[in-house]
Amino acid sequence: MFKLLSATPSPYARKVRIALAEKNLSFELVTEVPWDSTTSTPKYNPLEKLPVLILDDGTSLYESSYILQYLELKHPLPPLLPPDVDGVLRARKLEVLCDGVLDAVVLIFFERQRPDGGSNLWIRRQQRKIDGGVRAVARMVGEREWCVGDSFSLGDVAVGTMVRYFDVRYPELQCRTLYPNLADLSERLEQRPSFKASVPYAQTISDKVL
Repeated sequence: MFKLLSATPSPYARKVRIALAEKNLSFELVTEVPWDSTTSTPKYNPLEKLPVLILDDGTSLYESSYILQYLELKHPLPPLLPPDVDGVLRARKLEVLCDGVLDAVVLIFFERQRPDGGSNLWIRRQQRKIDGGVRAVARMVGEREWCVGDSFSLGDVAVGTMVRYFDVRYPELQCRTLYPNLADLSERLEQRPSFKASVPYAQTISDKVL
């Protein structure tokens, strides 16, 4: 059985949890705070990041995009990517955009942990990435029922986890108000069992980060 090292607020780990659930793959969930000295993350990932998927033979996979690719290739049913090349590329583009937005949110979160509140110039630069990225995602999604094609895919996983993560770490963006189409999509996706079982929430970081 798989073992997944995860953090409760992590949208990257949540994507993997959703994919495992959608593919009906059993896994043991191990929750950690990757910033704390007690974490086992460095033992399994030289980059010291979550999520980490540990296979039965002890091999570890890291970086959510790579883990998702592994799951899709090794466990193709049910598929989480469209059958056509253009659909796959569209889903992957959404994943790139959403991951870039999430990276910027995480950078702002930790920049604000500095005693002086962080660099306003740095925060504004990340904010531009967030604004531009979310705007591009909303434009790609439009009023479709699903982000790509006519069925649930990794595109929906990427967009759904991004929107819900704002509620946890960046509510001031007011994404749901600015982009009603993304809010509607998020509400539908959060009704799926895989989403209900992986609702993110904040963790307490015990060790000093900055």
